[in-house]
Amino acid sequence: MSELLESHLLIIDDDERIRGLLQKFLIRQGFWVTAARDAEHARRILAGLEFDMIVMDVMMPGEDGISLTRGLRSEGISTPILLLTAKGETEDRISGLEAGADDYLAKPFEPKELLLRINAILRRVPADTALNAGPKVLHLGPVRYNVERSEMWRGEELVRLTATESALMKIFSSCVNEPVSRAKLVEDLGRDTGQAQERAVDVQITRLRRKIEEDPKQPRYLQTMRGAGYMLAPE
Repeated sequence: MSELLESHLLIIDDDERIRGLLQKFLIRQGFWVTAARDAEHARRILAGLEFDMIVMDVMMPGEDGISLTRGLRSEGISTPILLLTAKGETEDRISGLEAGADDYLAKPFEPKELLLRINAILRRVPADTALNAGPKVLHLGPVRYNVERSEMWRGEELVRLTATESALMKIFSSCVNEPVSRAKLVEDLGRDTGQAQERAVDVQITRLRRKIEEDPKQPRYLQTMRGAGYMLAPE
């Protein structure tokens, strides 16, 4: 069971409220969770990270969940997929499964049922699949960050991270290519709220950039998003 709870999940849902509730619930259950707001956002995240499972809504603007599932399967991505939808008819369920989904859960659902479905699917994944998937690594130019081990490397040299820098990398790696506000960083770091703490976060970001960026004054990977906070943008 403990191995399942270390799994990294990608949640894809265009409803911000539902996306946030799912993310918080699953994090409380012990999972690593990254969230995407639509198919396009999910594709950008998937280009830089591997996941143990994808949980996605079917009814999304633009590319819907069934189309995205079919596309991922055609690209050779075998990550287990659980589809969520307000439609519970048999034909919709069949369409999702035919597209390559591993399971299908109709809304509304009890959080406990979602958890049971996720754990059941993860248990079905062959052990050798997890071994062959390789480490989950973010590439930041010459620097690479191993998400599972919370390790940063520059070539063959291990980059030493402080506890706060390590915590920041965990936060950013859970929501790559998505801005995180200074207030949210303060909250996730377990600090008291206030401008002083936000300025302290700015200092930590500056120090972290020195370990990531070729030119910390012109950051490429740990970007400042004006009015929105900071964003980690791996290759």
